[in-house]
Amino acid sequence: MAQEARKTMTLPLKKPTRARFSILALLFIITAINYLDRTNLSVAASSIQKDLGLNEVTLGLIFSAFGWSYAFMQIPGGMILDRFGPRLTYAVSLCTWSITTLCLGFAKNFAGFFGLRLLLGITEAPAFPTNSRVVAAWFPKQERAMATGVYTAGEYVGLAFATPILFWLLSNFGWHMIFIVTGIVGILFTFVWVKYYRDPKYSKTINQQEMDYIREGGGLAENAVEKHKIKWSEVKQLLKYRQIWGISFTQFSVASMLYFFLTWFPTYLVQEKHMSFIKAGFMGSLPYIAACVGVLLAGAWSDKMVKSGKSLTVARKTPIITGALGACLIVLANYTQVPGLVIAIMSVAFFSQGMAATGWVMVSDLAPTKLVGMAGGIFNVAANLSGILTPIIIGIIVQKTHSFTGALIYMAVLALAGALSLLFVVGKIQRLELKE
Repeated sequence: MAQEARKTMTLPLKKPTRARFSILALLFIITAINYLDRTNLSVAASSIQKDLGLNEVTLGLIFSAFGWSYAFMQIPGGMILDRFGPRLTYAVSLCTWSITTLCLGFAKNFAGFFGLRLLLGITEAPAFPTNSRVVAAWFPKQERAMATGVYTAGEYVGLAFATPILFWLLSNFGWHMIFIVTGIVGILFTFVWVKYYRDPKYSKTINQQEMDYIREGGGLAENAVEKHKIKWSEVKQLLKYRQIWGISFTQFSVASMLYFFLTWFPTYLVQEKHMSFIKAGFMGSLPYIAACVGVLLAGAWSDKMVKSGKSLTVARKTPIITGALGACLIVLANYTQVPGLVIAIMSVAFFSQGMAATGWVMVSDLAPTKLVGMAGGIFNVAANLSGILTPIIIGIIVQKTHSFTGALIYMAVLALAGALSLLFVVGKIQRLELKE
């Protein structure tokens, strides 16, 4: 008996698997596709504007159409996620938004573009609440900012590498091909998502040790697939928390600069700084790379602070506030016409915006367990109100002043306001509890 006991004691313990990082790779790619499909219009905008005879305000309306429906559908999208779970929700969303993107290649007038961009916003609506839900399920709190940073980096990496390709397609095949190619890519990846994604409880690639590691770190691992029917009394409770309002306003302010880069930035380089399409394509990709570095740095920095014993409040707020303040430097581009210096300033500003773009980790940290999708929906409504306002406001400013100077000032002021909101409105970062 003693010998058997000794043998049992000397058996090596199983190491935790690392299945969560494969899931993170899926989120990274799907987020890259998501932003490619909402941003491809910015590359084609100048050519579409000429072909259809659109002015700046009308083009701004087409840019903003996505934001209207995307913001409107965030809360319903969160409810759908909480009801049906990440796997089915993302599969349907990805497939339908990719088909919509493909159809944009055949649009022939303002009404066609406006209507399809509205539909794109509806079909993409569940994406980021789903990302947040998957991270909350698969990652412990000490890795959550890193995970959020990695999938958020997908926004910028996809744009950084795809922008020159999209400009090449534009120069050689016309703007129609941009939408056709990006739409097909998304349709194909739908099959990859359905084949490889499972919630932790049903995954065949995770072992019990990794499940325990996630659960002990505050992850929702074994509860990720619990379906929850939303009660409006719970939604009312959620909306009473100042933390939800505070982080949502900060995200609105930070996302305003993001939407400038997603909509007007290529036009800004071509019209304001007089760059050619090819030059704008290659030089314009540099700020996206900088933003990617910024978001990864912010995520790693936040998690390092958690591991070193800093409070969750300090660890989550510090990178975002630092990034929001750094993003204010975008106004310096108003004082130079040198292309290299313009790109350098834009890269610093977008690097900082990337640092501030890790706000989704606070949704994972703050949201009540049953309402991660709903909280993510509310958070993303605020963020994407900027998707409605920013393109229109910039369009009006450019048409009235024939310059982007006021637009850059507008975004810098919003970035400063976002930093102040996180600093003074949002209190302690901890999971909110619902009263029964």
